[in-house]
Amino acid sequence: MDLNPFIRDIPDFPKPGILFKDITPLLANPTAFAYAIDLLSIRYAGERIDAIAAAEARGFLFAAPLALKLHRPLVPLRKPGKLPYRTYSLKYDLEYGQAELHMHIDGVERGQRVLLVDDLLATGGTMAAGGQLIEQAGGIVAGCAFLVELGFLQGRAKLAPYDVFSVLTY
Repeated sequence: MDLNPFIRDIPDFPKPGILFKDITPLLANPTAFAYAIDLLSIRYAGERIDAIAAAEARGFLFAAPLALKLHRPLVPLRKPGKLPYRTYSLKYDLEYGQAELHMHIDGVERGQRVLLVDDLLATGGTMAAGGQLIEQAGGIVAGCAFLVELGFLQGRAKLAPYDVFSVLTY
């Protein structure tokens, strides 16, 4: 199945000059959505993955069904003030400012291999921060998986030396 028709281009969003890749048509089609999750699960079925982590919010849409399919725990990486228990935290720079991610201190055990999942790889800043947060907790980043990669933004380079897999690349 070709998933490209399920990714809608929205020009000038969220600001002029940006071509936004809208995944909601894929989410609205159960067959396409299931196929995308199948492609991710096939890629990681034979890998040693102890947990799956995702930064909010759209990363959760792909990480949760993938975690269920691979029978692995899901570790949410959230914005400040969203997790009720003690957390590790990491502030990081984005191209337009700063952001911060938090993870429960018991979300990842020392030595666990964690797959990071998100809907889109752009510049790689959020995923790199997620990797640092996993490592801060003593975990090992087993890889980074995306539905869509914007190759021209070279986010993959920012994620070296992590293994990166994308279902679709533009």
